[in-house]
Amino acid sequence: MSAAGQNEREKDSAGFSLAGLFSALFSVQPRSGRALLISFREALAELSQHKLRTLLTLLGMIFGVGAVIAMLNIGKGAEREALRMIETMGLNNLIVQSPELEREELYEQRKQSAGLSLRDGEAALATLGFVEAFAAQKSIETYSLFSRFGKSEAVATGVSPAFFRMSPFRLSAGRLISDGDEQHFAQVAVLGESVARQLFSGRPAVGERIKVNHLWFYVIGVLDSPFVEGTEFEGVRLGAEQDQVFIPFTTAAQRFPHQPLAAEVSQLKFQLADGTDAREAARAITHLLNRRHNKVKDFTVVVPAALMAQKMETQAIFNIVMSCVAGISLLVGGIGIMNIMLATVLERTSEIGLLRAVGATRRDIRTQYLIESFTIAVLGGLLGILFGVLLSEVIALYAGWAVSWSLRAILLSFSVCAAIGLLFGVYPAIKASRLNPIDALQSD
Repeated sequence: MSAAGQNEREKDSAGFSLAGLFSALFSVQPRSGRALLISFREALAELSQHKLRTLLTLLGMIFGVGAVIAMLNIGKGAEREALRMIETMGLNNLIVQSPELEREELYEQRKQSAGLSLRDGEAALATLGFVEAFAAQKSIETYSLFSRFGKSEAVATGVSPAFFRMSPFRLSAGRLISDGDEQHFAQVAVLGESVARQLFSGRPAVGERIKVNHLWFYVIGVLDSPFVEGTEFEGVRLGAEQDQVFIPFTTAAQRFPHQPLAAEVSQLKFQLADGTDAREAARAITHLLNRRHNKVKDFTVVVPAALMAQKMETQAIFNIVMSCVAGISLLVGGIGIMNIMLATVLERTSEIGLLRAVGATRRDIRTQYLIESFTIAVLGGLLGILFGVLLSEVIALYAGWAVSWSLRAILLSFSVCAAIGLLFGVYPAIKASRLNPIDALQSD
């Protein structure tokens, strides 16, 4: 082919097109490891010539990567914290509670319904095949709680033995309430970790006596620290067991006075068979209780599995919104990379012409510029990882949110950052490689 034909071919290919993007990305000539190392060193040396401009370009990538990492870490931490909270209620459990009502409203309800009772639990166990067990809980109006070593503002609660089997409580000392304690109206108590510390100031509590209102109880066990401490999950208080004294349900029902209109049971907890749809089970139990209570709404049903699903849905929306915000930051960083690379092309026009004159091909020029833009993105990604780790720790410290480190978040954010840097470096690389060598050499 003649020199004129070659020149004409170059002119025809001088225009920028989408095909040029793919050509620049996928037709880069393979280089040896040593050649790539030299190219990266040259890229770093060139970037160091303009430190302030390079730093300003990096900020978009740093903030974008840091935001992605912090957001995903906080989201993962929130998910794990929600799972821990659900474990305290039991994912396979349903909770039916007696609401707190004003006396007038309670009086109107008692005309048609006696409220929650043990018979409700027995009826559900007998008629609903998916109910494997149930536990009853009775709140006690506690006005005095003390031992010979100290006193506490905690409250006492009567529970059936199944209550502990259906909840992931752990003992730090002693034993739990047994069926024998329930049958004999035993005056025994299991203390929450916080109550034991208040009443006995670090001394062994098992075997000691405490007084709840007018009755003395022997301490038979102390619960370990809870999974979560005094928090709420979707309106349900969790971790309250550390501030409670547990006694047998029959003892609470028979030996403590209660309000005349109060329900026999403050809370029923049902254990569902494995594989049971919690929402369907809730509808069935609600239907049963409505029939037994003459359709009086004197109870509320809490479905831990549904709360978990709602929490995950909310968390997913949060992750999507935050990902979009972080993605915009990364795009702005990519535009900054393109801007600095275009400025570099103008500044180094004569250098490009000299390289072409001594034998460098368009592919060599294009590769070098892509390596420079990729280097900026890699530096921004690495600094962004450090920023994301720091940001996560600061948020966890001052906001009290849970943070769980995610390797996926780090790899994802760094990969996206590197890809954006490479993509936004394509146009400047093509523009540099297509400069006319003669015009480039003659430029100032």
